Amino acid sequence: MRVISGSARGSRLKRVPGDSTRPIMDKVKESLFNILGKVEGETWLDLFAGTGQVGIEALSRGAKEVVFIDKVRPAIQTIQANLQTTGLQARGRVVQADAFDYLARTAGNARFHLIYVAPPQYLGLWQKVMVVVDERPSAWLSPAGIVVIQIDPKEYEPLTLQNLMLTDSRTYGNTQLCFYEQTPVE
Repeated sequence: MRVISGSARGSRLKRVPGDSTRPIMDKVKESLFNILGKVEGETWLDLFAGTGQVGIEALSRGAKEVVFIDKVRPAIQTIQANLQTTGLQARGRVVQADAFDYLARTAGNARFHLIYVAPPQYLGLWQKVMVVVDERPSAWLSPAGIVVIQIDPKEYEPLTLQNLMLTDSRTYGNTQLCFYEQTPVE
C-alpha cells in the first residue's frame, strides 16, 4: 500500500491492525483518480476512512483538505501515522466519530467536492449514507460535488433517490466504484 502520485509519491502506508478494514488496491485507486482527474484545491470527506489511503492520495495530488472519519480507534491512529509519514498532516483533519453522527452534526456547515464512502462490507451502510445525503445533498456537497461509493459488487443494488443519480459504475475484480452526482435542477 503506497501513495501513487503527487508530493508524497512512493510513501508506504501502514495498515490498520487486524482485518477490520479492506484497503483499496493500488490499481483501483489509480483508476479512481484517472476518472476524477484533477483534485487540486478540492475539499474531501473520507467516510469510514480505514487507513486513510484514498484521502491521503487526494492530498498528495493537491487537494486542499480532507476530513477523515472513522469510529475505530486503531483506524484513527493509523490515519494519523500515515499523515505523519507522508508529511500531509497539516491538510488532513482526523475525526473519531460514527459516520452518521458526523453527518448529522455537520449538515449545512461543511461542503465537500467529493464524499468518499468505503464502509464495512455487507451491512447496507453505503445505502444508508446515500439516503441521508440524498435528503439534502447541498448540506454536504458543493454544487458540482459527487459521492463515490466503494463496495463489493455483490452488495450493489439500484437505489431510488430523489436528488442524486448514478452517473458511472466501474468494477475491478471484487471492488465496485459507484459515482453519484446531484440531479440537475430543471
